[in-house]
Amino acid sequence: MDESKRQNILNRMKGLQKNVDQGRVFRTEQALSSLPRRKQPGFGDLPEYKQVVMQQRASEYLGMENPFYRAHEGASGATAMIDGRTYDNFASYDYLGLNRHPDVLGAAERSIQQFGISASASRLVAGERTIHHELESSIAENYGAEAAICFVSGYLTNVAAISCLMGPRDLVIHDEFMHNSGLAGVKLSGATRRFFKHNDVADLERVLKSLADQYERILVIAEGVYSMDGDIADLPGLLRLKEQYGFWLMLDEAHSLGVLGDSGRGVFEHYGVDPASVDIWMGTLSKTTCSCGGYIAGSEALITLLKAQAGGFVYSVGLAPGLAGAAIASLGVLRAEPQRTRDLRRNSHLFLDLARQRGLDTGLSQGYSVVPVLVADSLRAVQLSNELYQAGVNVLPIIHPAVPEGLARLRFFITSAHTEEQIGRAVDLTATILEKLKQQNFGLASVDVGQLMAKLGKG
Repeated sequence: MDESKRQNILNRMKGLQKNVDQGRVFRTEQALSSLPRRKQPGFGDLPEYKQVVMQQRASEYLGMENPFYRAHEGASGATAMIDGRTYDNFASYDYLGLNRHPDVLGAAERSIQQFGISASASRLVAGERTIHHELESSIAENYGAEAAICFVSGYLTNVAAISCLMGPRDLVIHDEFMHNSGLAGVKLSGATRRFFKHNDVADLERVLKSLADQYERILVIAEGVYSMDGDIADLPGLLRLKEQYGFWLMLDEAHSLGVLGDSGRGVFEHYGVDPASVDIWMGTLSKTTCSCGGYIAGSEALITLLKAQAGGFVYSVGLAPGLAGAAIASLGVLRAEPQRTRDLRRNSHLFLDLARQRGLDTGLSQGYSVVPVLVADSLRAVQLSNELYQAGVNVLPIIHPAVPEGLARLRFFITSAHTEEQIGRAVDLTATILEKLKQQNFGLASVDVGQLMAKLGKG
């Protein structure tokens, strides 16, 4: 292509606005020429970066090891290999112990052999594979839904779906403990956002009464099992309000699939309600299904809309074939071996009962896969995690700003593969070490803030 033809195409793409605004642009450039040159700050100059560095220095000053980003050296589930040592592991989403299940591994290998490593393109362009249809049909079957759609990230699933369905004239009301991905989706949508008190349908009704008639569309979002606290959404109460106020109901099943219900189908099976009464089923593929990605299940119209207009689907590569194959096989094991869900429930209840017997504060947990141990003080939570790690138990702290200061905790993820001995040992060690830290008054209250700030200032 000769240069004149190339320039002609580029000019047509740019349109005529440049010619219309040429005089105004010239005057603006003249005015700007007299201004001092602007200097862009480096990333190391950003206050957000400096805050991270100060936190790291504070940990070093206090002699506290960073418990995050420890690299595992193999597949992790009820146990983990870290730095050449085997740990009792309570930091895994592998709720049903499928991460090394032969059916799951075999399915992933066969999928890669047939389709390759990558889908190679967005599904809209050329990345559609028959294995995607198979996975989405299996998910839709679980929820008795007309259709489903899979995304390459669980976080992206909430962001893409919410921002696609809602807009500036709409209202989203969510549980105050909703996952950050939901908050990001609402922000991107431009919709008005309100929250209701955690798992409090009376407070949700209060919000609906005051605002429901002011918006075109209303979306209410709750989670099946709340990942920070381990309690379960009041689905019957939500459905009663849905019948009265006429909103869309979205349930996040990330920590519910494989966990709730006699056969692990989720929160609707737990309560014995018709899954069709919920408009939007959302979930992730990284927990029970031992894969990666997320999904939405619902009506044919909903899924058709998302496949056409959800940016996180249209402009993202299709789910990797190996991940799709692993998720399909995991759903097959879930259906074929419901005892795994029952084992998980038994282990979760055992952990909760033992923790309460030892006087540990387990907050709102109902003993389904997630059991927090509230420590209150962030420094104490980190130290407790580190000392448990030294004793052979891997469990991570959740600290400010992920939770408000005063609600710091260790979050134990229970699996069907944990043994009674592992559970008993973890509870006993947690109670013993925590009591010692309390007696030592270890925590924020014991830190000489002036000395710490002086030390950080020198750094």
